This record gives sequence, structure tokens and C-alpha cells, in this order.
Amino acid sequence: MSLPPEKASELKQLIHQQLSKMDVHGRIREILAETIREELAPDQQQLSSEDLIKALRRRGIIDDVMKELNFVTDNVDQELPPSPKQSVCVTDRQSTLLKKTNIDPTRRYLYLQVLGGKAFLEHLQEPEPLPGQVCSTFTLCLHFRNQRFRSKPVPCACEPDFHDGFLLEVHRESLGDGTRMADSTTMLSISDPIHMVLIKTDIFGTESKVSVGILNIKLEMYPPLNQTLSQEVVNTQLALERQKTAEKERLFLVYAKQWWREYLQIRPSHNSRLVKIFAQDENGINRPVCSYVKPLRAGRLLDTPRQAARFVNVLGYERAPVIGGGGKQEQWCTLLAFLCRNKGDCEDHANLLCSLLLGYGLEAFVCVGTKAKGVPHAWVMTCGTDGTITFWESLTGHRYIHKSTNPDEPPVAEQPKPLYPYRTIGCVFNHQMFLGNCQSSDSVEICVFDLNDESKWKPMSEEAIKSVCAPGATTSLPPFPPLCASTIDASVTSNEIEMQLRLLVSEHRKDLGLTTVWEDQLSYLLSPALASYEFERTTSISAGNEEFQDAIRRAVPDGHTFKGFPIHFVYRNARRAFATCLRSPFCEEIICCRGDQVRLAVRVRVFTYPESACAVWIMFACKYRSVL
Repeated sequence: MSLPPEKASELKQLIHQQLSKMDVHGRIREILAETIREELAPDQQQLSSEDLIKALRRRGIIDDVMKELNFVTDNVDQELPPSPKQSVCVTDRQSTLLKKTNIDPTRRYLYLQVLGGKAFLEHLQEPEPLPGQVCSTFTLCLHFRNQRFRSKPVPCACEPDFHDGFLLEVHRESLGDGTRMADSTTMLSISDPIHMVLIKTDIFGTESKVSVGILNIKLEMYPPLNQTLSQEVVNTQLALERQKTAEKERLFLVYAKQWWREYLQIRPSHNSRLVKIFAQDENGINRPVCSYVKPLRAGRLLDTPRQAARFVNVLGYERAPVIGGGGKQEQWCTLLAFLCRNKGDCEDHANLLCSLLLGYGLEAFVCVGTKAKGVPHAWVMTCGTDGTITFWESLTGHRYIHKSTNPDEPPVAEQPKPLYPYRTIGCVFNHQMFLGNCQSSDSVEICVFDLNDESKWKPMSEEAIKSVCAPGATTSLPPFPPLCASTIDASVTSNEIEMQLRLLVSEHRKDLGLTTVWEDQLSYLLSPALASYEFERTTSISAGNEEFQDAIRRAVPDGHTFKGFPIHFVYRNARRAFATCLRSPFCEEIICCRGDQVRLAVRVRVFTYPESACAVWIMFACKYRSVL
């Protein structure tokens, strides 16, 4: 491994300091004198370097030096990748230590091993799966200081057989110190949690939920600290951090209660508005809603705000599970849990979309209110520099321009009905601001979104929000993870789903006593339409439809009829998609087409997004000779 000159110089300095600390030079002088005295014959004039090395090895000097420098320890059969900046997952059942690795010797690492689990009681009665049998699985996802890891799936069991290791890089964050090894003082000041989410996926790959149990975890530090801190110092630091966090959270709670009392004094009816200051996460912890949002940059994984909206849209929608009656369960997922599950409720989608739009430099807020029939809902709003208010529906990717109407003015003409589905709005928030709607009506249609007007929007203190929601403000907030690139091969997945659908259609038609003839060229001609549909979803611009229609007209002879049915999914289960398609009369008519010279076509196009989210477009088509 080659190092840049400045790193090589720093490494030499570290080695020199360690050698001086061990007084290696003095010990070598002693051994040299002793070896000359004991082993050099009177007629020999010089001692070779090999003789000296042998003497040093025999007395354990070399082993002591290498052990102290921590470049080599004992036991692991596996070498790690050379780049310390990449996420590294090490798996080894027998070993507990790392051996001769290509890791950066100027950095410090935590080696986290997962050594199995227990007490996953919901799987107590499940039999052990047979070799090769498809079964539900557990997957462990980790996040630590902008590094993300994912374990191999293991079969669900009361005592799941986890045996994975993850190498976490511990680095400094201050300017100029990013390449230096973290010492004991730096380590003591790092309070970032290792955030772990365990996901259960059933045999169909459609259900994901956070499971409950106990994991056996072992942590080791490489290289070990030369000066270890006493337990008393560590306990004192932990107590101070907990006390500081608890005091900040207590003060914010006192402030929030006072703010709420003042809000109710404006108008007693405010008590029924959806003004949500705190929300419970998947661990049952109440957190300020502002802590669920933060400017999030997607790097090169997403190029535009509208593409970000499409990405959030294709993440699955699933309402939080309700145990018993009582309506909607209140649960807002932390970002890592939402991304690992690949599905969540409307609040999870809105929080992620707002964070991405903030990352693109827009003034974005999460809106909390209701849809038709008083159903609670969350969506996103952006405020343009020209005063334009745009609503973003995170579940569909649709955008709506808001135009406020004044209910006191006589109507010159009948106002068009708003296109957006929102009815009332109680509050808006982002990572820095929280504002309660204190206008006489909370109807979205007549709401004025001048957020600087305190007679219409009651703000919370930005300092109070910052004290508990700013990055690093408290040790109880899990940091935001970076987005991960998709691991799905779009072409391979498209082809696999298409082949499965062909088989399913042929079997279905066979059951009806019908033969099936596929026309590959017609299937290929459907591709531009699917690409055009996805482009329109991403950009709101329709393009390429003319060429598709012209090609179809050329492919369908005179006297023949063409029928096509496009449909969109956010999952990759072909059998499930086929069952859904059959419920559509239009699609069922195509799949079960009877007539003269019937030719069938199907085309699948998978569009991949970060976090292995997918937009799956399927188009069934047929052409047949028209008979009067």
C-alpha cells in the first residue's frame, strides 16, 4: 500500500515515537554486545545482518515491536479491501482478531462482530428450514458516522445464526484532522451512536418489519489505545452527556408546553387542529418533529428535485400497524429504519422528501393536516423566492401550485376547485422552524402562506429548536445516514420479470383452452412507451409518444386491431403483479384475447433508484384480425 509523502512522514514519526518509548535501540545495543561476546569466534572479524536478526528474533524483540505497532496480530484468514473509506464487511466464524490487513495504519477502527441472537420469541415454534428451502429472513443494517453496512440474510429463528463482522472507521471531523488517528481524548468526545435496524423479510419479499429480540455483539478497537482511560473517566463522560441531553430536552419540553398554552389562548378551537410538536419513533421515543428533517444531499444518485420526488414516490407506502382498534397508529420512522424497510407511512415519505428538497437549496417544509373525510396526512411545501407556494405529494410525486382565495370577496366568476387533495393544515416545520397555523380557518384553500406574518403563523423559537434538533445537539438523536446506490441490475431484472409474466400468461390462457403466440418485435416496440411514461413521472414532461404511435401503426396491418395496457408497480414480484393486472377489465381482455391471428406481447422495464427502490412498468398488448 503506497502512502502520500505527508502520511508516510507522519507514519514514520509514529513508529519512531513507539520505538523510542520501548527503548528498542538500547535493547538492540545490549543484544549486539551480548551476541558478539557469546557467538563471535576469535577468528571472525564481523557479524552479518542475518546473525543479528536471528538474535533479535530469539530474544523476542521483533515480535514485541510488531505487536506494539499492531500491524500484525493473530488469527483471521481474510484480507480487507485496501480503501479505508469504503464500507467493509468482514465475515469469519472462528476468528476474533484481525490479521495482516491493508487498512490505513494511521486510522483507528472499531471491529463490530455480531455473534448470533436470541429471544426472538415470535419465531419460537418455527421449524429449522431445510437446506435450499425458501424461508423468511433477518437482515441487520448499521449506520455509523456516514458509513452504512448490511449483513447477509439469515433464516428467521428464535436464535438467529448471525455471524458477521463490520469494520467501522473512527475519524476526526475537525478541519485538518480528518486523516489523523483518533486518540483517547478524541474517542471520548465522540458520542455518535452505532444505529442498528433489524429487518424481517417474509418469503414473498413483500412484508418488511422491525423485529424485537436480543443480539450478541462484540466490539474491538484497532489499533488498541496506548493510553486507556479509566472506567471512572468514561462513566463520568457518559453521565455528563446524558445529563446535558436530559436538561436540553427538559427545557425544550417546558418551552413547548408554554408555546402550546399561548397557541390555545389565541383561539380555543385551535385545540382541534393538527399541530404536531412531538412524534413517536419506531422505538417508542417521543422526539420533536423538527428532528426528523435535515438537509440531505443525494450526491450523484439523484440529479433534480423532481427526480428526488420520484424516488420518494417509488418507496413503498404502508400505514403503521395498529394493534387493536382506535384508528391510526402514531409512528414516525427514523430515516435509517425507513430506508432499510423500503416502505413507510405518509409522514416518513414527507420527511425524506423535505430533507432532499432542503439539500437542493429549496425552502421546504413538511405540512401536517388532513385530506378528504378528515383523514390525517402529511405532505411537503416549497416557497419560491417569487412567493409561489408549491405542494409536493410525497406518495405520488405530483406537484400542485397553491392559489389562495379570499372568502370575503364577492366572486367575479366561479372559482375552479383545487386539484390538490388537501383540506386542512395545522402546522408546517423543517429542521429549523416550526409554525402553527393561527388563521381563523385552517382550510388549505383559503390559507395564506406568508410564514413571516406572525398573525397568521405562530413560530417557535429557532434557538429552542436548534438546542435539541441541530446535528450533535443531543446524544439521543440518531444521525442521518447517506443514501446508497441501487444494487439491482435493471436489464437483468426487467428480463427476469418479463420471462415470468410470459409463462404466467401462457399458463392462464392454457387453462382457458387458448393457445398463446408471442410476437417479439411487437414486445420490443412497447419499450419507448414505458420509457416515456417514466420520463413523464420524473419531469412532468410528456415526450416520445408520437414515435411510439407511428411504430405501432406500421406494425399492425390493415384490418387488424391493437390493444395495449400499461401499469406501474413499485415491487418486483411477477406473480403478485400478474394477479393485480387480471383484476383490471382492460388488461384481462388483452390477456384472454380470442380471435383470428391473435398475437400477444409483453414488455417490462425496471427503473432503478437509490436504496434499491424500483419503478416497474409493465405493458401487455395484443393484435388480432378484426372480424365483422
